[in-house]
Amino acid sequence: MPHQLFPSGSAIYLLLMLVALIGTAVWWSRRFRSDARLVQVFAGAVIGAFVGAKIAYLLAEGWLHWGRDDFWFQVANGKTILGALFGGYAGVEGVKRLIGYRQPTGDGFATVAPLGIALGRLGCLAHGCCLGTVCESAHWFTVTDDATGSPRWPAPVAELVFNLAAFVVFFLLRRKGVLPGQHFHLYLMGYGLFRFAHEFARETPRILGGVSGYQALALGVFALGIWGYRKRSRQSRQALGEAN
Repeated sequence: MPHQLFPSGSAIYLLLMLVALIGTAVWWSRRFRSDARLVQVFAGAVIGAFVGAKIAYLLAEGWLHWGRDDFWFQVANGKTILGALFGGYAGVEGVKRLIGYRQPTGDGFATVAPLGIALGRLGCLAHGCCLGTVCESAHWFTVTDDATGSPRWPAPVAELVFNLAAFVVFFLLRRKGVLPGQHFHLYLMGYGLFRFAHEFARETPRILGGVSGYQALALGVFALGIWGYRKRSRQSRQALGEAN
């Protein structure tokens, strides 16, 4: 039985996911008025994120359940934020290419994505999933596993704090006009590095040499951020050269 903070953890988890999705849609709806194509871009992000979250989970951990009684349950319920970032990025870029939309949209996603992920981590706390590793002794920061009474590293709380801090940072960068068009790439790099390091404190299957599949995905997210940052920088220089 997983650790839960609330008796109706599953319901709270689903409710918070719904709140995050609706809140993001409402925030983006203000931009829809300026260009109706942004509805398609947003849809690409959402669909890509859901598909990517599922595929990445299967690659990182789901396949380990093959042949077990819980395999199809894990397939139905498993997902990962790392895959959602990959899939959402691919969905946005794919739709923008199809409809010929060339304006940067990442800054908007960098503002709302960390907040949505933070809400998701509140859901993890309620549901009792995404547990941290067991600590040798209880501390002020540890949480108690309801199943065993063991003190654990508060992994969902750590991710919640990281993403709330990221939300504040990108909100301020957006307000001040610092590094426009690069915010989501910066988030990918930051979260990729954070998640790689934080994975050592999470209770996830270790595949090779104490490294989890999620750490491989985290490095991929970091690399995607670097690639996107460099690509956008080249595009900006080219646009500036053409303008001159």
